[in-house]
Amino acid sequence: MSTSNIGRLRFFLYSLGLSLAEGIAIVLCIAVTIGFTGLINSSPGPSRQGMAGVVLIVSLVFVALRGNFAWRRSRDAAGPAWILWSYIVFSAIYAFLQAGVIMTIDLHRPEHVPGGMNLLGLAIFGLWVVILWAKPVAGSDINELTSVFDFDGTIPASPRPSRMAAGAVASAPRATAPATRSAPAIQPFGRPRPAGFGKRGL
Repeated sequence: MSTSNIGRLRFFLYSLGLSLAEGIAIVLCIAVTIGFTGLINSSPGPSRQGMAGVVLIVSLVFVALRGNFAWRRSRDAAGPAWILWSYIVFSAIYAFLQAGVIMTIDLHRPEHVPGGMNLLGLAIFGLWVVILWAKPVAGSDINELTSVFDFDGTIPASPRPSRMAAGAVASAPRATAPATRSAPAIQPFGRPRPAGFGKRGL
């Protein structure tokens, strides 16, 4: 089976083709095993077991094909897994019930299909429609969408921090170098002593 994703149109066309092919295959199974005349004249029960078994096998093959197409479509649309598996499981249950109805139905009575089969068929059709129309928003992520409503986060930074920092540096005054001029030495009493002061003559 193929594993590539498929879009809506291809999924619709594939499903339509599978439905037509399954109907033709079931008709061929009846014609090859018991025949339509034998089916009409046969009584419900063991006389139809061979036909019902062949129909069940063919139906399960088509269930596998439908499941493959639904899985590829669901992966393409990022659909929920429980929708996909419900569709596959219900389709398999419908195949078993269909084989049982063919084996036990009385064609001479007006009622042909039980009500439970109709409800199950509607449920399968509803799941198929959900898988068909599922489509995510292109280029979006659920975390990105919900982050808009996150009010507990930090305040975003200014969009131009580098330009503001450059302006602050330009406006700051330049530091001048300290004066290196040496001050004259000051004596304790403010006047320099003359040379030879305080020396005694010999």
